Amino acid sequence: MIAHLTGTVTAVRATSAVIDVGGLGLEVQCTARALSGLRPGEPGHVETSLQVRQDVFTLFGFVDPVEREAFEMLLGVNSVGPKLALAILSLLDPAALVTAIRAEDLHALTRVPGVGKKSAERILVELKDKVVRLGVEAAPGTPAVGALERPLWREQVSTGLQGLGWSAKDAEAACDTVEPLVAEDPSIGVAELMRAALRSLAR
Repeated sequence: MIAHLTGTVTAVRATSAVIDVGGLGLEVQCTARALSGLRPGEPGHVETSLQVRQDVFTLFGFVDPVEREAFEMLLGVNSVGPKLALAILSLLDPAALVTAIRAEDLHALTRVPGVGKKSAERILVELKDKVVRLGVEAAPGTPAVGALERPLWREQVSTGLQGLGWSAKDAEAACDTVEPLVAEDPSIGVAELMRAALRSLAR
């Protein structure tokens, strides 16, 4: 198992980063929190989980061991695959996830694209007694859905732009610019939104 990566960040994309470890460039699919701490050309570190699906080896990266454990815990839920688990943790950090599960907050979970009511119910039932292993607690009064007020695409585009060196203010302005594209075509991909956002920033 590859437990973590430490090296020079050579690229940061909308949902992944490339880290050079001893001359070997490894691409890692990351949560939004993990990506926000990576900058091209600078040293970077992520905790990792290696997943194998149909002979395809994919590394997933996390900001700390707790986030990785939450990811692997989600994978134990029927119908939750790596990409969906990553999406959940990109909008719900471990503390918010624990809060949602303990409060049986279906709304918090179903706000994540790809999580329907049945999937959310499975997560609540199957993880209710397991989340204690994460050893995290939400701050008193913290709403479970706090991190979910932003659409997934916006979180990914904003994080990706900041990873490329743009300020948070510029990243948010670019997201505002491309938001009509999402309204016109809800199925539009993050990569296309990133390209449109970069074009708007280059003007």
